[in-house]
Order: sequence, then structure tokens, then C-alpha cells
Amino acid sequence: MSREYSVIGKRLPGVDEKDKVLGSTVFADDFSLPGMLHAKVFRATKASARLKRLDVSKARALPGVACVLTAEDVPNNESVKNVVGQTTEVGLLEAKHQVLVRERVRYWGEPVALVAAETPKIAMEALKAIEVDYEELPGVFDPLEAMKPSAPKIHGDNNVIASWKLRKGDVAKGFAEADVIVENTYRTPRQEHAHIEPESGVAWVDDSGVVTVRYAAQVIEHYRDIATVLGIPESRVRIIGTLIGGGFGGKEDVTVEVFLALLAWKTGRPVKLTFTREEMGYGRHKRHPYVLKFKTGAKKDGTLTALEAEVVSDAGAYVYLSPWVLIYSTVHSTGPYLIPNVKVDAYSVLTNNIMTSAFRGFGGMQMAVAYEAQMDELALRLGMDPLELRKKNFLKTGDVTASYQEITSQVRLEECARKALEALGPNSQPSSAHAKVGRGFACCWQSYGRMTYLHDTSNCWVNLEMDGSAVVRSGIPDLGGGQRESIRAIVAEVLGLKVQEVQVISTDSQVTPLAGTVTATRALYMSGNAAKLAAESVRRIIAEQAAEMLGARPEDLELRDKTVFCREEPGKKLALTEVIKQCLFRGRIPQALETFRAPFTEPITSDVIKDPVFPDFTFGAQAAEVEVDTETGQVKVLKWATAYDVGKAINLNRVEGQMEGGAAQGLGFGLMEDYLESDGLPLTWNLHDYLIPTSKDMPDIRCIVIESESGKGPYGAKGIGEPAIGAAAPALASAVRDAIGVRITHLPITPERVFFALQGKGGAA
Repeated sequence: MSREYSVIGKRLPGVDEKDKVLGSTVFADDFSLPGMLHAKVFRATKASARLKRLDVSKARALPGVACVLTAEDVPNNESVKNVVGQTTEVGLLEAKHQVLVRERVRYWGEPVALVAAETPKIAMEALKAIEVDYEELPGVFDPLEAMKPSAPKIHGDNNVIASWKLRKGDVAKGFAEADVIVENTYRTPRQEHAHIEPESGVAWVDDSGVVTVRYAAQVIEHYRDIATVLGIPESRVRIIGTLIGGGFGGKEDVTVEVFLALLAWKTGRPVKLTFTREEMGYGRHKRHPYVLKFKTGAKKDGTLTALEAEVVSDAGAYVYLSPWVLIYSTVHSTGPYLIPNVKVDAYSVLTNNIMTSAFRGFGGMQMAVAYEAQMDELALRLGMDPLELRKKNFLKTGDVTASYQEITSQVRLEECARKALEALGPNSQPSSAHAKVGRGFACCWQSYGRMTYLHDTSNCWVNLEMDGSAVVRSGIPDLGGGQRESIRAIVAEVLGLKVQEVQVISTDSQVTPLAGTVTATRALYMSGNAAKLAAESVRRIIAEQAAEMLGARPEDLELRDKTVFCREEPGKKLALTEVIKQCLFRGRIPQALETFRAPFTEPITSDVIKDPVFPDFTFGAQAAEVEVDTETGQVKVLKWATAYDVGKAINLNRVEGQMEGGAAQGLGFGLMEDYLESDGLPLTWNLHDYLIPTSKDMPDIRCIVIESESGKGPYGAKGIGEPAIGAAAPALASAVRDAIGVRITHLPITPERVFFALQGKGGAA
């Protein structure tokens, strides 16, 4: 039976909500300092070329220009990594990152020079004054072509930077036992993060010589990257994070921070840099596009017998986190199903396209597009209800996956799918004679927490003040998902306080204990557990002191409303402030610094994944009803429901917000967001040509929150940030398939692709 909580699971307002609604939050771009310079980035206009000549003398001579930097001015130009602690020694080790182009341009928009000037206008004039000559080199823009031995090489001698495999059972035997085999190739698109706030920050050198960068960061540990590039001790670099206006993985890799630190360090003045919306479109990484070849077999009764798949991702011009994203894709490629015979070969390949890296769903959601389409097509071939087919094959607690990981938490997929479908209500009628209405659903699984061989840790410090209020220090950034609010609620619950009585100080590399990255849906799992440990340590100090004062046992005491009660004798109680005073008098300071350490497994030593990789998984389903105009191919979403087992909702408002946001972003991925390049040249880099969902595209979303309390997070919570997007696009694809009777295998499902499919020209157009 679930226990009753005072704070956990409630719909609690956050301290940031009012300011965000009123527009008074000081985001990164809202910050300024006296005497501040304004920076711009000079970018390459070739996708594959050699830098023959770079002349910045005219730019440097312009009045008001304080600094123009090229690769020659960067102390360690080839030293910047992707994410500290996340650099995996796999794949092509020659594929080093460069801060600024020294000789070879590998993608359109690659940074070549930096400018800092007195005004943004002068900085723009300086960019125009820079002269550059290129020698164009052969490029390769299709990952399948890039895998061929004859393809132009982006780095070193091999464009394949990572290769991972699953091997379980005997695939040939499994297909021989199958009565039905479905085989298809799917393609998913490159996707732009399109967060509201651009990459932005201000840097300065303080009076002690510390380079400080205040910017929108998902990873404050990047201070180590800055120190490496500048060639100074890590102790001389400080990152102050801000409340973030969206990230979704777009602010996980290095963005503006190294540029800012370089310019501030060189000029000795504060410097501000904010990417334009255009630079967001072409100057930083996207979601990986995939080619997914899937072959799935099943018996007449629906029992899955075998899966064989080839998975290829386009890494773009640099490695970034592509090898890791591919690990996630490989592990998740089977879907949340028990399949006895599995063979998966996955590759990540360099091209001269814009680089790809972290994005919400991190390699798992692309797989859902394929494995859920396969389940729908199998159901059609077998004449089975799609949910009944899935129910027959869902993973269960205790099952072992194709990556040899035991499922230890509850799997409530049947409940999720059933409730999502029920939430759609009665079928809608077509609005015209040439409209067709269809329904579909999809299930998914997504890991939360970083890979277990990384020794992941998170630190948190909690202190009770003399008036009974609490201060919490945690380095975890707040990405907009309420990471601070979760910590606040957990500490308030443990110490018997109101959330308003808990102050959270976060995201400062020299003030707050490091809590790790706000990535991989790890923040609640890692920093939440760390906060709970620290608060419980403080509670023990209070309980031990109060027990002495009351003549009771510490385990019999309860903290509530700034009062310490004896459970068995309610009349026995003390004001929390009196206990704190006595603690301080006795030298028992009511504070604690605690570290939460994630479970550890041995590192992967082979390209065949055959050990547990993740701490746990979140399971869920989404259902959609769509109307398709058969004359134009236009798809309109009529109804939407999303259902996930979140383990335990720490704050229901925030959980539902993540579920709604994941559905909206998944709708964009499934129906409209098509980032196009032509031989490396970005074509849809702005929000005029690159369409993202608006409120007019979204129906009301019905959120169904299921709580098994079986997760690895605090109070049995599971992560929801990334899982919330996984089932969205495949649910839409299923609904469109139901409406028009044709499977669209190339996402997004644009009107053009629907129209051509209806004309009999295939769904892969």
C-alpha cells in the first residue's frame, strides 16, 4: 500500500513559474555587465574544403573591434572534448574536435574565427571584413555511401566511428520457426532542437584571475574543457549556470562557453555571445537521422520468434556523442518485447553533414519508429488485434533482454496502452467526403540514468538554518523540467517542511557540489537520490538530539510543521528551532554532504553488448486519432493520450508537463520537422522553412500517470523527461496507416509523402 506523503506527489507551484509567465526571469541573454564586448562567430560556407587563406587584418583594424581570434590564437585548439566524463574510447580516435578551423573545413557553418567588438553592429561589420579562400574537397553526404571503402574520408582512414551488436539465440532458426515475416526499411530525419532560448552567455575574468562564464548549460562540468583549451588550471575556471529556456540535449555539448572564455581571457573584458536563430539552425548539432532495416518473425499465435536489424546513423562531421547514442539505439532496438533470437548490427558513420549528438530520446525514439511499425504490420498479417499481439510479447519483471539485462522494475505496458486507447473516447467522424479518420497507438521503453559502467555520482549538501528553514546546494542545472523543484520537494518531505521553507542553490561549479549532467533523464534519479540521502543525514542529527531532549528513541520521532513529535506519545514534542539550537550548542551541526553512487557494471569490452548497460527503464504508451485529407495529404491530429508508469510522481504538474511536451515534440518529429541539406548545405535552417508544432497543431493531451513505485529514483520514481517522446511518432504513423491503408516508412509524414503514397508511389517518398 502506497504511503501518504505531505509534499511528494502533490501539485505544487515552483518558485520559477511566476517569473517565467511574466517574462521577468533573467535568462542567459538577459544578463549584461558594464564595459561588455559583443562577440560573433565567423563560419565556413563550404561543407568540405581546405582553408587556403584566412585574412583577418581588415577586421582587426576596424575601430571598435577589440579582438579577432583564429585557430593560431587558441592555446589548445584540438583539445576540446564533447562532454567531460562522457568521452568514450571507441571508434575513430583520429576524429578530434577543433575549436576553430585550422586547415580542414568539414561541415557548412563550422567556426573559423571569433570577433569581439564594442557593439553588435561593429562585430557584424568585422565579420564582413574577414577574407577567406577555400580549396573545395570531395565530400560525402549519405551515411550508406560514407561506409564504402572508396568514400572520401572525413577523419583518418575510416568513416565508421562506432559499431555495436546484439546477439541472442539463433536468428536463422527463429525465422525458420516463423509463420509470418515482415521486412521493411525505415528512415527518420535530422531534427532541430528549436528550444526557445538560443545558446547564450557572458564571460569575464574576476579580480582573482578566475575565468567565469555565466551561460545556459546542461553540463557545468564543461569548466574542465575550458581550462584545457586555455591551458590553465581547472581551479581558475568557474561556470555559473542559469535557468534554461529549453535544451533537449542542445546545450549538452560545448556551445558558446569556450568561445566566451577565450575572448574574455584574451581581452580582459566581459564578453557576451548569443547565437542567432540562424546559427541555432546550422551552427550546432541535431538529432541523428537513421536508416533502419528491420526483419521480424512471429508464429501464427503471435509469439515473436526472431528479429534481425541493421541500424545506421549519420554522425555528421564530428564524433560528439554518436557512439553513445548508438549504444542506446542498439539496446533499445528490440522494443519492450521478449524476443528469443536477435541479431542487430548498428553503425554510426561520419559525413560532411552538420554534426549530430544528444537529443531528447537519445537514440531510443528512432528505434521505436521501426519496432512499433513492425508490430503493427505483423498484427495485420496475422489478423490479430495490435494490443493483443503486444501483450503476448511484452517484457515482464525478471525477463532478460537481448543485451542480457534483467528487468527489475515493474512493466505496466498493457495498462498504459489500454488506458491511452480508452482515453481517446468515441471515434470521430470525418469532416468531409475526402477525409479519412484513423487511430493508432505505440508502446516504448527508454532507459533513465547514464550507462552503469561510468561510475556516475551526484553530490548534494543540505543545511538547517536556526529558524528551521533549509538550504540545499546542488550543481544540477534546471533545464526547465523542474530539477530544482524536485530537490526542494524531496528535502521538504524528509525534514517535514513546506516547500517554501527550502531554498535550493544550484549550478555553480565553484559554489555547489557537482551533481553531474542534466542529461540521460538522470537528474531526478541521481541528484534526487543525493538530496534524499543528505536530508536523511540531517534528519538523523535532529532526531538523535531531540531523542536526548525528550527521553525517546530517535526512530520513534517524526518531523512535521517545524515540530519534532513522538509518534507513540503525541504530547511529547519540541519546536524544531529548539532542537537546532541545542544541536549547535553541542557542536552537532545539522548539515550534511552526501554522494549518491549509481550501480556500477564493468565497461563494455566488445562490440557485442552482453552485459547490463542501464540502471532501469521507463515504460509507456501513446495513442492518437488523426484525420487525413486524401486530396492534399494533410494530417490533422484530433485526439491524443499519453500514459506512462513514472514509478512515483514527485510533482504531478511537472510530470504532466514533461508528458505533454514530449507528445508535442514527438508530433513535430513525426509529421512536420524535416531538416534538409543538399550536399551539406542547410536548406531548412530557419523557423520559416523548418516547421515546428504550434498550439494550433496540438489537440488537448490527456495525460495518464501510473505509479508502480518500482523505480530506482527517490520514493520509487522513474525518469519521464526522455521517455515522454518515445511513443509519439510511431503512434501517429500507426494512426495514419489506419486511416489510409498505406504505411509511410520515411518520417516525417508530410503531406507530400502521404499524397504520393495514396497515388501508389510508395510510403518512402
